[in-house]
Amino acid sequence: MQFLWAFLIGGALCVPAQILIDKTKMTPARILVIYVVLGTVLGAIGIYKPLVDFAGCGASVPLTGFGNVLASGVIKAVDSEGLLGAFKGGLTASSVGISVTLVAALISALVFRSKAK
Repeated sequence: MQFLWAFLIGGALCVPAQILIDKTKMTPARILVIYVVLGTVLGAIGIYKPLVDFAGCGASVPLTGFGNVLASGVIKAVDSEGLLGAFKGGLTASSVGISVTLVAALISALVFRSKAK
């Protein structure tokens, strides 16, 4: 049942982005920014954490989950370190995900040949 909820919640988070891509002239980059900001705001006001607890990866993997990680990292760091935590908390909390993304991009660049259009 946990997999079903993860699939449904993850799909529910991703469907609006696909509709925006298909039906508007918004670029994927703008939609990405909207999703990260939305996840940050929902995480900062405490709405996103119960969703992650309920749906697991269905809520933490989409871009809104990245925004939530940034917000929770900043909140935790500000509580423990003060103003300096506002600058480093988000990056500290999301450093593993950012590192994995960079390594995967490097491996993809080495394995596949990109071509100009």
